[in-house]
Amino acid sequence: MSMGDPNAPVKMVEYASLTCSHCARFNEEVFPEFKKTYIDTGRVHYTLREFLTPPNEVAAAGFLMARCAGKDKYFQVVDAVFRSQREWAETGDIRGSLVRIAQSVGMSEDEFNKCISDETALSELNKRVEAAIKTQKITATPTFVINGKVVKAGEMSLAELSAAVAEASKK
Repeated sequence: MSMGDPNAPVKMVEYASLTCSHCARFNEEVFPEFKKTYIDTGRVHYTLREFLTPPNEVAAAGFLMARCAGKDKYFQVVDAVFRSQREWAETGDIRGSLVRIAQSVGMSEDEFNKCISDETALSELNKRVEAAIKTQKITATPTFVINGKVVKAGEMSLAELSAAVAEASKK
């Protein structure tokens, strides 16, 4: 899923998992300012590529739910799932947290259940992850790719991203 101007001079891809604490920290601490500075101004076209890390079924459920919520709510759901990680750790109620997120975007619990048990959608998600591993050699989350080149596997600060975008803009 993508956001920003598809004709932007810089294309950034983030491989992320909804169960990755480093991805969640990036989402909360770096991404809002990055989005405001680069995506919202048309300088960067951003794509989130879904990746699964343990517990894989939780990451998969979150991504399936985000897709079921629709393109206009996809990133809202992803953000909410990332922000709910602390709650899961404290309460252990991952399912309850995901159901509340689904309900916050207008899905019923039945719709949530149907969504996360959609075998076709799960198969497609797994194919995307396998392709990332095989063709892009992705082994960690987050991994950042700018204009087709892996810039870093691991957390990136806004300063590091800004430098990478500036470098990519020169080419």
